[in-house]
Order: sequence, then structure tokens, then C-alpha cells
Amino acid sequence: MKVLLLNGSPHEKGCTYTALAEISKWLKAQGVDSEIVWLGNGAVRGCIGCGGCNVRGKCVFDDDPLNAIAEKAKTADGYVFGAPVHYASPNGATIAVMDRLFYSAGAHFRYKPAACIVSARRAGTTASYDVLNKYIGINNMIQVPSCYWNMVHGNTPEEVLKDEEGLNIMHALANNMAWLLKLLESAKGTPLERPEGVPKIRTNFIR
Repeated sequence: MKVLLLNGSPHEKGCTYTALAEISKWLKAQGVDSEIVWLGNGAVRGCIGCGGCNVRGKCVFDDDPLNAIAEKAKTADGYVFGAPVHYASPNGATIAVMDRLFYSAGAHFRYKPAACIVSARRAGTTASYDVLNKYIGINNMIQVPSCYWNMVHGNTPEEVLKDEEGLNIMHALANNMAWLLKLLESAKGTPLERPEGVPKIRTNFIR
């Protein structure tokens, strides 16, 4: 079993990474492998709604990390999406990647457990947490709970390590992720492995 952890911060080893590393540590203690993938600090494209991924099986843009992340997602059993808070919202690069990731590779995520975590100096965490959780909720994923909303506070990694409650939340999240993964593993090959998908009906406010 393996969990893919996405670090959406422009800082490779900053506060978001520190929170994800705490999750990784406790996953390992539960016998679950993990990998932290850094989004990087280069330019990231936003989704243009071209539908090309439906034809190619991947996003049409190959000049940023999106498709490499999608490839790793294929073989992962669970996911944690991490982002810093910028202006009371997840940073723009994370949102751009999440949009394209769920459009072009959403099938790889369905019926798998996932969680989102956010990092801030002070405020904007709950609003950012809500934004990220909507990706999980729209794609038949299993949202992994914790003992509080998944956030850490601090202006530096050293300050995050002093956030005892935040670290405790990451610990509980990791334990719950490991528990759910083991439950799902035990259901493989049985009628409980996954539910039958319900065909999606799409409407708008005109029809």
C-alpha cells in the first residue's frame, strides 16, 4: 500500500512539506509506504477546457509536472493533497494542477481514500480547506477524517514543528488513512470491494 502526498507549495521543504512529512512518518509507523511529490516553483498551466485529455488519455500540456503526477497517481492507493494558503485560498499553482488532474486523470482516484491539508501563518485555513475538499467530494473518493480540520500554522518549518495541535492532527490523519487502506485491502476480491458506479446526470439551470 502506498500513499501519494502532493506538496503544492512553491517551497520544496517549507511549511506544507513539514506537515506532509509528519503524515509520512506516521504512515510508515503503520506499515504504509508514501511518497511526497513536489509540484515545483515553475510555471503551471491552468485548464483550458479543451477536452483533449478525453482523446489522449492525459492532459494536452506536457510542459509542467501535471502528467508525471497523474502517472504516479495510477498506482497509488491513497492521496494527501497539501497546499499553502495565499490570500485566504490555496495557492494558484495547486488549484491549476488539481483542476487538470481531476479532469484528465479522475478515474485513477475514484473509490480511493484521500485527504487535504493546508498550511498558513495565521488565517485563511478553513476557507482553503473547503476549496480543496470539493475535489474529493465530486469524484466518488473516500474522505479521510482526523481529529480536527487538517491544518498547521507557522511562518517557518521550525514554527510548524512547534504547533503541537497541528502535528497531532497530522498524526491522527495518518493513522486513519492507514486504517482505511487496510480495510479496503481486506475487501479486495469480495462483493464489498467497491460500489457499483451510478451514471452521472449533467444538467444546468436552463434544462
